[in-house]
Amino acid sequence: MSIMSMQPPAGGVVREEVIAPEPAEALANLLGVEVPRSVLPPIWHWVYLLERHRSADLGPDGHPTSGVPAPPGPGLKRMFAGGRVTTARALRIGEPATRVTWVTRTAEKVGRSGPLTFLTLRSEISQGGAVAIAEESDLAYRAADASAPTAGAPVEEPAVEPRLRLDVDQAFLFRFSALTYNAHRIHYDLDWARAEGYTGLVVHGPLQALMMAEFARRYGDGLVGRTFAYRLVAPMVGPQALTVLPGPDGARVLDAAGRVTARSELTPGNVAGS
Repeated sequence: MSIMSMQPPAGGVVREEVIAPEPAEALANLLGVEVPRSVLPPIWHWVYLLERHRSADLGPDGHPTSGVPAPPGPGLKRMFAGGRVTTARALRIGEPATRVTWVTRTAEKVGRSGPLTFLTLRSEISQGGAVAIAEESDLAYRAADASAPTAGAPVEEPAVEPRLRLDVDQAFLFRFSALTYNAHRIHYDLDWARAEGYTGLVVHGPLQALMMAEFARRYGDGLVGRTFAYRLVAPMVGPQALTVLPGPDGARVLDAAGRVTARSELTPGNVAGS
């Protein structure tokens, strides 16, 4: 399988680093799974090729105040909304890789919490001269005085198997923030999370997406050669156990109260530049 590369604009950010074994070991130990030795499991690239901003370049909430993406306006609160990842081949551990990231589009919408600005990032990761992973990440920005989104009602779920369970406590949230170099304070600072309108610490959206990808890796056909699309539909608030269950074309995440907080879908991955 191959991915047709898009031409990034002049403002794209380029990072290159060796896919070293240590971040993979750290993530494996956090999840309690076997440490990969030769190739990186799909989606695990989220602990590599990261933007590592100086503390002086972070805003009060922990997000960078400049760079890619730059906030579309002052005082806006950022939320991770979803994305799509097409994996042509697994990244090889011990070899260099290059990531190019740029903004592809912005859009203004109105949600349940008020006006929202959506921003989409495109990233392409190459290794050995060919694009191995192409992904788009959707970010949403809400006004500082807008209410935080809330979860819906619990859903009735049949007793299906297989299912994947992950216990997430405060230490887990802190360690995942550190692994992904995510300084957003809603994940580790309870007072700040409450100031943003949440009743407790917020479980990372990327963590929920990662667990849906892990479900496909452990119990399905994996993600190589496919596009993994995921959407965060409601916040998961407070340390708790999350559960991943199979869905019609992918998987879904339920919080401890039985509410759906994320959904994913797997499709053939021969989509070029989408």
